Amino acid sequence: MILGSFDNFFKFDFEYFTGENITSLIVMGLIILLSIVIYFVFRKKNPRSVIKGFTMIICLIVEKIDGMVLDLMGKKYKKFGGYALGLTLYIGLSFFVGLLGLPGPMTSLCNTLSIGLCTFVLIHANAVKANHWGYFKRYIEPSPIMLPINLLSMWAPLLSISLRIFGNALSGFTLMGIIYWALGGVSNSIFGSFVGYGWSSVILPPFITAILHAYFDVFSGAIQTLIFLMLTMIQIAQEDPEPELA
Repeated sequence: MILGSFDNFFKFDFEYFTGENITSLIVMGLIILLSIVIYFVFRKKNPRSVIKGFTMIICLIVEKIDGMVLDLMGKKYKKFGGYALGLTLYIGLSFFVGLLGLPGPMTSLCNTLSIGLCTFVLIHANAVKANHWGYFKRYIEPSPIMLPINLLSMWAPLLSISLRIFGNALSGFTLMGIIYWALGGVSNSIFGSFVGYGWSSVILPPFITAILHAYFDVFSGAIQTLIFLMLTMIQIAQEDPEPELA
């Protein structure tokens, strides 16, 4: 029995490897590939030359992210810009892949909890670093009897930021699915007798869903990315008792 249990433990079951997880790996692969391309482009770039095109876009994005870090976290956290940029690219691209008809990574609670857990760890790691042993006093204030409640509240940031982005992504995905189904039925009813009930279901949806995809996958995705990033910065920086603002 024991050997059989170990055999099952080391087996990898692709049944649990969902489409959202595969898309997440694709997004991470694109970010790694983009990072390599940027490295070689800027490695050969003359610092005195005029910045334009692709390099100008990259510089603007990095400048905006670094500006947000300085405004919300202070000079002490200026190195946080690299993580913030990676987080922005991952969440943003995870929404944008919906334009290609792929399952969005943010519609999986596993993926949103993963990035939320990164923020959760950074919040408490920064709190320990900034407050040292004083960090643990918060869990027994104003009285040691509050310890269970304070321990429960410790997980509030993780659940809040994870469920917020998951709920928005899933609601958009569900609404788009319903709209596709409804438009497919209407399209079949109108054009089914002319072109056949197989192909007629794809006539109407592209003309209407394109606008909705622009909202749910681009506009809403950008807003959710910005909210998640700002909450991450604020919650990490607020643990510092002596913030050094820009």
